[in-house]
Amino acid sequence: MDIVKEFAEKIIHNIESVIVGKREAVELAVIGLLCQGHILIDDVPGLGKTMLARSIATSMGCSFGRIQFTPDMLPSDVTGVTIYNQAKQEFIFRPGPVMSGVVLADEINRATPKTQSALLEAMQERQVTVDGITYPLSPVFMVIATENPIEYQGTYALPEAQLDRFLMRIKLGYPDRENEIDVMDRQQYNHPIDKLESVSSVEEVLRMQNEIKKVHISTPLKEYIVDLVRQTRDHPDVYLGASPRGSLGLYRSIQARAALEGRDYSVPDDARELAVPVLGHRLILAPGAHLRDLDEKRVLEEVLSRVTVPAGAASEP
Repeated sequence: MDIVKEFAEKIIHNIESVIVGKREAVELAVIGLLCQGHILIDDVPGLGKTMLARSIATSMGCSFGRIQFTPDMLPSDVTGVTIYNQAKQEFIFRPGPVMSGVVLADEINRATPKTQSALLEAMQERQVTVDGITYPLSPVFMVIATENPIEYQGTYALPEAQLDRFLMRIKLGYPDRENEIDVMDRQQYNHPIDKLESVSSVEEVLRMQNEIKKVHISTPLKEYIVDLVRQTRDHPDVYLGASPRGSLGLYRSIQARAALEGRDYSVPDDARELAVPVLGHRLILAPGAHLRDLDEKRVLEEVLSRVTVPAGAASEP
């Protein structure tokens, strides 16, 4: 898996020339890329969410589309629209911003559920259907959505079906003092994103996405993943637990994490490290959980402490 490790380091180093001091979040985003997954960034404004999405697109040399969600948006503003060309006397399809390699769905929770649902087919099947005609999306199609967890006025909760289609939910968080000074220095004359160049290609990304599927996961470790997910469904403070899509997401994510570390096999620590970002947004807590100051992270920490790591789960192939 050295080839994947070298590829990931190359992409991460390139992104870190723009996103300062957020190694963990950048690694999670790259894991999402390798897994052909979508990322939800749940954080306050001004922390570099847009720059992260643009950096990923630029690093792998693919197109970038931005959708600024607002309450008055229509689904056609996302997917595109068929219009009649009077000069040619025929209907032509005008593609929307979703027809890009990396799509930034900015403040996705500001759109109505009807408009949000326009992304469901794209995120799951990598295609859009407009007026009965299906259009395939980019082979590296990836949605990076953002939402503000603080400001709720004029927002709509994301449907469970859409949350479940995001592989991970991550946070960037505020930079520390030294990194914030570094950000000022880097942007004294211009923004680093303006000088960022591609260090990969779509073809190389596709090869790496296939390469991580070769990472070995032992049967006991597969059972451990399933036991973790099933525990979220049986937890007394959880109204709705993670779906089988969550199991598959955790399965694929730990393959990517192992490959990033140069291993061709996964270990239980991979699952424990990724459980919160992969499963947290898929849980709906019971009403009484919030009264006890419980959140998804604490619930998953309880689940991780209850489920015993089986012997042989870390065995190499």
